[in-house]
Amino acid sequence: MSRDPRYDILFEPVQIGPVTTKNRFYQVPHCNTLGHARPRAEAANRRVKAEGGWGVICTQEVEIHPSSELTPYVEGRLWDDLDIPQHRLMTDAVHEFGSLAGIELAYNASHTMNHYSRIVPMAPSDGIVHGNQPIQARAMNRRDIKNLRLWHVEAAKRARRAGYDIIYVYAAHDMSILQHFLKPHYNRRSDEYGGSLENRVRLSREILTDVKEAVGDTCAVAFRFAVDELRGPDGLQAECEGRDVIGMLAEIPDLWDVNVSDWSNDSATARFEPNEGFQEPYTAFVKSMTTKPVVGVGRFTSADAMVSQIKRGVLDLIGAARPSIADPYLPNKIDAGRIDDIRECIGCNICVAQDNLAAPIRCTQNPTQGEEWKRDWHPEKIQPATSDEQVLVVGAGPAGLECAMQLGNRGYEVMLAEAGEELGGRVNRESQLPGLSSYVRVRDYRESQIVQKPNIQVYKDNRLSAEDILELDIPHVICATGSSWRRDGVGKYHAFPIEGLDGVSVLTPDDVMAGAEIKQRVLIYDDDHYYLGSTMAELCTQQGKQVCLVTPDSLISSWTEYTLEQEKIHARLSTLGVEMITLHALQSVSPEQASMVSVYDANQVRKIEFDSLIMITSRTPDNAVYHDLLAHENKFKTLLAIGDSEAPSTVAAAVFSGHLAARNLGSDEDFYTPLFRREMPGLANG
Repeated sequence: MSRDPRYDILFEPVQIGPVTTKNRFYQVPHCNTLGHARPRAEAANRRVKAEGGWGVICTQEVEIHPSSELTPYVEGRLWDDLDIPQHRLMTDAVHEFGSLAGIELAYNASHTMNHYSRIVPMAPSDGIVHGNQPIQARAMNRRDIKNLRLWHVEAAKRARRAGYDIIYVYAAHDMSILQHFLKPHYNRRSDEYGGSLENRVRLSREILTDVKEAVGDTCAVAFRFAVDELRGPDGLQAECEGRDVIGMLAEIPDLWDVNVSDWSNDSATARFEPNEGFQEPYTAFVKSMTTKPVVGVGRFTSADAMVSQIKRGVLDLIGAARPSIADPYLPNKIDAGRIDDIRECIGCNICVAQDNLAAPIRCTQNPTQGEEWKRDWHPEKIQPATSDEQVLVVGAGPAGLECAMQLGNRGYEVMLAEAGEELGGRVNRESQLPGLSSYVRVRDYRESQIVQKPNIQVYKDNRLSAEDILELDIPHVICATGSSWRRDGVGKYHAFPIEGLDGVSVLTPDDVMAGAEIKQRVLIYDDDHYYLGSTMAELCTQQGKQVCLVTPDSLISSWTEYTLEQEKIHARLSTLGVEMITLHALQSVSPEQASMVSVYDANQVRKIEFDSLIMITSRTPDNAVYHDLLAHENKFKTLLAIGDSEAPSTVAAAVFSGHLAARNLGSDEDFYTPLFRREMPGLANG
């Protein structure tokens, strides 16, 4: 196959100051929690994107000085010359494939707590730091501002010596000192750096000019700027000060990287921003105000949408973070005419959650993400089969589909048996819930790959018992039979079944997704804390039901704080009229009434009447077949349970489990032996 001529425009070179990118595919700066602690993993992670065809590959935030460091989060560091060799690993890896390397210099000011350096954070004015830390930042004086300018220059020069081609000045995501100087919310100064917009822009202008004078003859200088905070008059707005800032600085940077703020808006999930190019209404004006190239994001996965952005004069370069994570080979696949082989981002933000957890990156669609160096995994390459023996995969949910697909890629003869009439398992059901339609891409990508492989035979509507499997006499059996939601209330808060549940009709998410009747007054008890409690509430309100959502946690859907959705979920449910009760646990149930007790005071009990009770607590692995087979373990060379049938978790965990099983099949190593490398810190200069 070859490239569709309609997409030729995406492969045109673009001049960015003194450098030229080979095409319009631009991986904007994004975090992966590899950074300074795992430089080899960092380099390998960015390298595979260069290999996959991205014209520009950037780092994450890179701290330029210990007075603004992000501990416990692991981003980049460029404090002094000792950091340069780590960065050289990344730039050399990117340059190997003719791509440009970009670095985002970051000084996060009151967005940092300096847990490692213990230096008092600085900000435009005295004030609190972000989050719930009992820490305040001090106002910067003129000496501090002079130092900040110097630190940017020194960092830019180090970045040039490290081999970077594009150097960022950063004013976005409500995380950076320059954006904080722009915002009256933080900047209450009365000197030449405060008050009028011209004064608040002054520091950005000075640092852009400083950096250009320092490295602009060999490196491009980019300005990452949030044109709108989506806070109305309480924040910067594209049609007001956002536009004015662009006008004041229009021709200074070599590249404008524009987005919306804060991070939860820039990296909005598909649940709240389902469409590609969702930032266009805010950023489309920028190109009309500058002759310099403009890059922007919008969770672009469609080549047609990308072309439209270019031809309509919205963007010069197609920016991507999450789509480049889901498929590092996206540009090469478009170039080769392999559009259907693209792993499309589902916008779930499991990648973002990892950064918020200070843990290495992962991806629902791409289980090799973050494993490129550690396990030597490649998103498009896998070791060949070690034998011509047959493999049976039982169950075609996320884990089973990934496992069967990758075993097929290795060259094994694979039988994939699915008890239902469709492939996909839980993602089929969950993708029917409000805001989760993109989850079906997990199934669609893998099913489309499987049907192309003559060595994978798919058997739908084929429920296998242990006896059936034994009769097949297949040496390798992998059980991916999923899980079921419990009805007895056992979960995070309740270690034992809840009194009375065995005497009432209890619905689980499985029942609701299967179309069970839901009566008028609905009580949802959420002890899972991810997305299902709130999506169930949303579904019920769409059906005209009266909904009360109760959780023992202090927040509704609390784990979605990591995916940047919690506040949006709470706001949406409030708008829909859902009654939300936090910090209350289900104590007991009788027909049509539940007793909810305060998690802090057993004397505070609330009675809630209901017609339908939906319990979302924990899941039980559906692993009976696997356990029956264990009694005959000596008949198999491989017998595994994977995904939710091993231990219920996220869709991303299920996909990873299936991938790991496929990679490990035929390995000489014991399955539980650590099959990955660790990066060990060196002992440098005392």
